[in-house]
Amino acid sequence: MRLLHVIPSVAAAHGGPSRAIVLMEKALVALGVTVTTATTDDDGPGRHLACTVNRAVAEGLTTRWYFQKNTEFYKVSWSFIPWVKYAVPGFDVVHIHALFSFTSIVAAWAARRAGVPYIIRPLGTLTNYGRTQRRPWLKRLSLKWIEGPLLRDAAAVHFTSLDEQREAAECGVPMRGVVIPLGIEAAPVADDALVRSRFVALQDASYLLYLSRLDPKKNVEGLLHGFAQCLAQLPNTKLFIAGNGTPDYVASLVALASALGLDKQVIWAGHIDGELKKSALAGAQLFVLPSFSENFGIAAAEALMAGLPCVLGQGVAIATDVVQAGAGVAVMPDPESIAAGLMQVMNAPEQRATMAANAIGLARSKYSAEAMGEKLVQLYSQISTGVVPVQKP
Repeated sequence: MRLLHVIPSVAAAHGGPSRAIVLMEKALVALGVTVTTATTDDDGPGRHLACTVNRAVAEGLTTRWYFQKNTEFYKVSWSFIPWVKYAVPGFDVVHIHALFSFTSIVAAWAARRAGVPYIIRPLGTLTNYGRTQRRPWLKRLSLKWIEGPLLRDAAAVHFTSLDEQREAAECGVPMRGVVIPLGIEAAPVADDALVRSRFVALQDASYLLYLSRLDPKKNVEGLLHGFAQCLAQLPNTKLFIAGNGTPDYVASLVALASALGLDKQVIWAGHIDGELKKSALAGAQLFVLPSFSENFGIAAAEALMAGLPCVLGQGVAIATDVVQAGAGVAVMPDPESIAAGLMQVMNAPEQRATMAANAIGLARSKYSAEAMGEKLVQLYSQISTGVVPVQKP
């Protein structure tokens, strides 16, 4: 099986696709799939990755092709066009990640022209939030005339949760939807010694963990207001916020925390990864992600795998799974609901321990990298032999 992944950017600046693609590549290679990933050298607004462009680069057991980003808008890459037209016929399946992006459109057109089946993973762009935020009028026009026909002709549209598929159905475009959750790796056992030594302001206090990029969609403002309402009952508990965002936005969050009197209670860690991230997960009392919308919520899945009860916004797609598994609670995005959710978990140590055990069970059974790889290979095999799977939302 020869597979081509196409994604506009694998940069960490975009917070999620990079990790998801790397694990997807790894899981598929382990199952005997030959994987090539085509992307741009985008590293955020005005930045380019330090990488070799327009040439195959071996990265582990996969092959990457990076193409120069020529514009910020839609991440146009002119050099990608001739390459993908020439390369696509050499693959059995093309898996396209993201919509409303130049590389996605060109790859789908090239696959359709070459008669190669293609799959589209919308990456949350078809949810209510995704369709109504950032240039909604342009998205409506684009969906009608460009993405709509590509979605209808796709062999499958890959959703990472049932909630994402249900919301996407509201856009009115007929499509063959398939739900395959993203996969994560089981983290080795760690402790909190490293994170406490690196961030001495934690001291020996209990802490709640937010681990995701800083973006208005994540509702960090609601979290800060909600956490402030908990201080009287949790005077010795800190909020550990790990993630990056644009400088102006991060500054506005820091200013809000200060205005709420949280200077000593909130730890701004910036981006953390590797052993430091494992240590942060190991020491937290719970994980909180009160986002307005998440088409999956890979950070939440990682927290579940680490055995953390989760307090998730109802817009986080896996929140329903978490509640049904008894691994956490789902909350509305307003500060009062977030505060109530935090207190519900923190005020019940025995229930929190049960949630922790349920979290691990849910993550291993539903969100493991191995499970994702097996389901994807099954999907690719069906599609390459002319079988079109359909799952109704």
